[in-house]
Amino acid sequence: MMTNLFSTFDPMSSIMSMPINWSSSMVGMALMPMMFWLIPSRLSTMWLLIMKALHNEFKTLMGSSSFNGSTFMFVSLFTMIALINFLGLFPYIFTNSSHMVFTMTLAMPMWMSYMIYGWLNQTAHMFAHLVPQGTPGVLMPFMVVIETISNMIRPGTLAVRLAANMIAGHLLMTLLGNTGPSMSYMMLTVLVMAQVALLMLESAVSIIQSYVFAVLSTLYSSEVN
Repeated sequence: MMTNLFSTFDPMSSIMSMPINWSSSMVGMALMPMMFWLIPSRLSTMWLLIMKALHNEFKTLMGSSSFNGSTFMFVSLFTMIALINFLGLFPYIFTNSSHMVFTMTLAMPMWMSYMIYGWLNQTAHMFAHLVPQGTPGVLMPFMVVIETISNMIRPGTLAVRLAANMIAGHLLMTLLGNTGPSMSYMMLTVLVMAQVALLMLESAVSIIQSYVFAVLSTLYSSEVN
């Protein structure tokens, strides 16, 4: 285990020589059986309403030409990332989404599948997408280069955005928490209030970042149809 400021992002803590930090993403599986109760609870009803709203929004973003059932992949992606982000706010639970190896594993396969499908089945559309409509002839070679570069860095931007936002909030809370032992009781009260406010902010960031990741993935998939 590292002993510096980034020790909270070290996945190498283990019990009986078996890494357990990455397995924290499976904790949500224990919450799934309640979704299959015959008599739904308020929590499951609220969650189903959220999933229905996300399904309708993703269906609108993808358009009428999308395949039936394709929105469920992005709803599941939103659910998984939001659950992992929330679990990372609890003490002694590793935040998987703060590592590039996790976020890139989510972003790269999706982007590669979009590109392979688009260039094999919609070749003319993919070539036309490299030059925006109304571009002057002189600027067309430059626009092709710019659009190609922007398209190639998409998985990186998805991964870095999610990981950086998760790391930033956790580091700020760690920095403030380490100053607690050297503070007076009056300042300690202010510190606790600041930590509570940051925790509420991080809860909102957890939902927003999972939503942004799912929405951008939906938009990227709609461009190849």
